[in-house]
Amino acid sequence: MFIKVCGLKTKEQIDKAIEYGYDAIGVVTYTKSKRYCENSDAIKLAEYAKGKIKSFVVGLTYSDVESVASEFDYTQIYEAKQIPNLAIASKEFPPPTLNYEYYFYDASIGSGVFKEFPSWVKHNADKIIVAGGLNAENVCSVIKELKPFGVDVSSGVEINNIKDFKRMKEFIEMARNCQ
Repeated sequence: MFIKVCGLKTKEQIDKAIEYGYDAIGVVTYTKSKRYCENSDAIKLAEYAKGKIKSFVVGLTYSDVESVASEFDYTQIYEAKQIPNLAIASKEFPPPTLNYEYYFYDASIGSGVFKEFPSWVKHNADKIIVAGGLNAENVCSVIKELKPFGVDVSSGVEINNIKDFKRMKEFIEMARNCQ
């Protein structure tokens, strides 16, 4: 099970993600996000994570991440654009002509609101990382229902828009142990 925690803004948060056993971290450079990280800080976080944990820069479109994308292992965007190390996020299945490394099903489009899953998600779950509104209380039922390749959490491990280490630990423990 691939487990990513997104919206990190500090080295301490990266350290906790590594300590708890997350597979990847995400840094958001979309300026309108509550989790926005300035480009200079995002680069420092990417450098810090290098060789320790997979890193994703996250934005709605490529223009949100373009200036820092080369510093990260993967570029996660909600745009079907052919770029190196693409992690496409969408509520629709990606076009068959698009080459990508990871696919995040996120019906909330980054808003963190949990949605029901269309039947095509269930039929392709082994290729999908489920995102959007997940938390320690619902992640196990999603994993049991869909059997996805992975899960991604952001607001579900926060208190007042700040990562809470206790919630980060509870989430990964639930995700790892509910299968």
